[in-house]
Amino acid sequence: MKQILTGVFVFALFAQAMAQPKPGSTITTQKQKFVFETITADLQSVWGIAFLPDGRMLVTEKSGEIRIIKAGKLLPEKISGVPKVYDKGQGGLMDIQVHPNYAQNGWIYLTYSKPDGNNGGTVVARAKLQGNALVNFEELFKALPTTSSGVHFGSRIVFDGKGYIYFSSGERGTKENAQDLTNHLGKILRLHEDGRVPADNPFVNTPGAKPEIWSYGHRNPQGLYYDKQTNTLWDHEHGPKGGDELNKVERGKNYGWPVITYGINYDGTPITDITSKPGMEQPVRYWVPSIAPCGLTMVTSDKYPDWKGNFLVGALAFQLVARVEVENGKFVTEERLLEKIGRVRAVAQSPDGYIYVTTENPGTVNRLVPVK
Repeated sequence: MKQILTGVFVFALFAQAMAQPKPGSTITTQKQKFVFETITADLQSVWGIAFLPDGRMLVTEKSGEIRIIKAGKLLPEKISGVPKVYDKGQGGLMDIQVHPNYAQNGWIYLTYSKPDGNNGGTVVARAKLQGNALVNFEELFKALPTTSSGVHFGSRIVFDGKGYIYFSSGERGTKENAQDLTNHLGKILRLHEDGRVPADNPFVNTPGAKPEIWSYGHRNPQGLYYDKQTNTLWDHEHGPKGGDELNKVERGKNYGWPVITYGINYDGTPITDITSKPGMEQPVRYWVPSIAPCGLTMVTSDKYPDWKGNFLVGALAFQLVARVEVENGKFVTEERLLEKIGRVRAVAQSPDGYIYVTTENPGTVNRLVPVK
């Protein structure tokens, strides 16, 4: 009888997880119960989310707008002074982050695809907020070469708290770019917070190599997280048909795309006949079929005690959030949450410890409110 009841209980949880979450509903998962709270469903393609010290949230939309959420409500006002974006395919206005010392220096960092004639390329910039306007705008970095492709811009930003920023650049749909150190595409890059190239970057003294490169062999990294407790950088990236990856990203290392992959072409043909090779890193976790990961955070908040140290991975194709447990750098298990929520674009933890999840088309901003 005990086994039967356990099976029924597990099935009930699975059935609940498979139902589209409704605003205001209480959701019970393996380790956490929470209320699913929708703050707004009146946006379009929500890409990034950032938190200001005064409690306001800034939300980017791919079309090129920054919206403000205050006291749990979307304001009608929009941020002005946003640069023109290359709004094509997957390109547009993407990530937004506030500097860790924002209260002192006021810097807000953006990534976006910038027009370059008929082409576009990923740019990292920073500005300050004066009222509802961006001022003191500075372009810090531009990924080269630009291209007319509308795919694989990457575009997440993280700070390590030591004066450096890391950010991701996709290979723009040309596989070979990821292994080519003479361009910025298919790379994780590292700069000083003011845009200068660090003298200890791994390829600074390599002839022909772009000095901003930190690691290479990436396809399209749309999740980036820096664990300040262990000084570890993590990314997740899209595979083609299968082969999405969660990676521990280390200085100067090669993550294999397209020489090794667990995925295949969208038409079902092979990309390569190998999944491992000496000198190329293996993912900590990979997904077949693809969940299309987008948005990454690690839970550090006491509000979700049984999730602490777990990754939360958004998914575009599978329309869910995956809770991924990793111990000592190795994958342990995964639980899938909020299935059918919509195409998840960002997952973030606010300074007051709450988890926020955004979706696109419709563009929603949601908060997970723990229930004891």
